[in-house]
Amino acid sequence: MSTKVGYARVSSREQNLDGQLDMLTAAGCEKIFQDKVSGIKESRPGWDGLMEYVRRGDTIVVSELSRMTRSLQHLLALNKEFENRGINLVSLRESIDTTSATGRAFISIMGAINQMERELRAERTAAGRAAARARGRSGGRPKTSIEKLERARILYDNGGGTAAEVCKTIGIGRRTFFNHLASIRKTETAAQ
Repeated sequence: MSTKVGYARVSSREQNLDGQLDMLTAAGCEKIFQDKVSGIKESRPGWDGLMEYVRRGDTIVVSELSRMTRSLQHLLALNKEFENRGINLVSLRESIDTTSATGRAFISIMGAINQMERELRAERTAAGRAAARARGRSGGRPKTSIEKLERARILYDNGGGTAAEVCKTIGIGRRTFFNHLASIRKTETAAQ
């Protein structure tokens, strides 16, 4: 007897699965596995449990392909594994159903498009970073000036309070301050 088994995933613990769970329940899933972890990771507890649970003739249902995987290579490998195990796949958003030849062809096309979107996003991000570097911006947080670090060191060395209090007064991070102190000590030790 064929069973519909759902899989829902979001990328982080703060995100909500409710929309996906509602879609999977409405699609008639008898059991739903879920993860709150990046789709790039191939090993996910919910996914691993789903793969152990499904049997020949069962149908895995996802709200969209990107919930299952974001890598074309992984999607194609899963598709082959599903074929070998006699498991069907239904993706609700893309209207893919691998019980038909059209559905099997379409899943490969959609996987290629998802992979292309991911690569284009990475290319745009790299181009943005390169443009920022060309304009003298390196990204990340601005560097703390040596003058500020030295004021904090002098205040700290002369008993102006705890490191946390000094850092708060000067407006710098404690880690940055302690890295600066360590650098000074290293320089002084090397000079001796």
